[in-house]
Amino acid sequence: MTRQQLVEQIQQKQSYLCVGLDTDLTKIPKHLQSHPDAIYEFNKAIIDATLPHCVSYKINTAFYEAMGLKGWEAMERTVNYIPDTHFKIADAKRGDIGNTSTQYARAFFEAMNFDAVTVAPYMGEDSVRPFLEYEGKWAIVLGLTSNKGASDFELKQLVSSNGEEHLRAEFLYERVLRTVAKWGTPDNLMFVVGATQPEEFINIRSIIPDHFLLVPGVGAQGGSLKDISEKAMNNDCGLLVNASRAVIYASGKEDFATEAKAIAEQYQFEMKSYLC
Repeated sequence: MTRQQLVEQIQQKQSYLCVGLDTDLTKIPKHLQSHPDAIYEFNKAIIDATLPHCVSYKINTAFYEAMGLKGWEAMERTVNYIPDTHFKIADAKRGDIGNTSTQYARAFFEAMNFDAVTVAPYMGEDSVRPFLEYEGKWAIVLGLTSNKGASDFELKQLVSSNGEEHLRAEFLYERVLRTVAKWGTPDNLMFVVGATQPEEFINIRSIIPDHFLLVPGVGAQGGSLKDISEKAMNNDCGLLVNASRAVIYASGKEDFATEAKAIAEQYQFEMKSYLC
């Protein structure tokens, strides 16, 4: 999916909601748990219910890989069920030496029909480059995450030098944003920025004003949609705000899809007010 197509979907739906399909067999309604294809049946019902209210789905691959072949097949069936009108993200956090990343890119962009893959930038440009070489596909690079461990590295200060007389401090995540932004363009490169770091959004937009941001952490993790929208939206919206548990586990009963639809609709309604 191209940037223009994504922006058009946001404008048409008046939504920038991404529904996270972090599907855990132990958490889906009990009446589905004995189904021979329980994960796919649950995902299918969630997709049918939320399709009009979101523009994207994010599949956290760990929840599927943990189930072995059966989980991988459920993931493949799920991504194939999502229509091409919706932006499909493999939340896989890949990133390795160039020839290995090339195989990861083939897996998610060729063997499966994902539009984007989340990528860890620690190993540098050659580990990210293969994901940027597919037309209409995206790398979503980890920028500033919402987990407690972000302080271990991402929020460590570095001293950069623009000549011996000009020293200034910057966070490691700022260096990552500035550096990685040069590897791609706003048409094929996004960044992950956690919703629980709202004080950093204004600064982040000063560094990467045009890129889309994938923002997890709204809902169950306590991030504020209002704060994100006011501080991080750009002229094209520039946001995909992910909600996972708050939507897909809105109910543990047989009405789970109806309740998921209601929560997604609430997000869409609020998002519409920020887009106007």
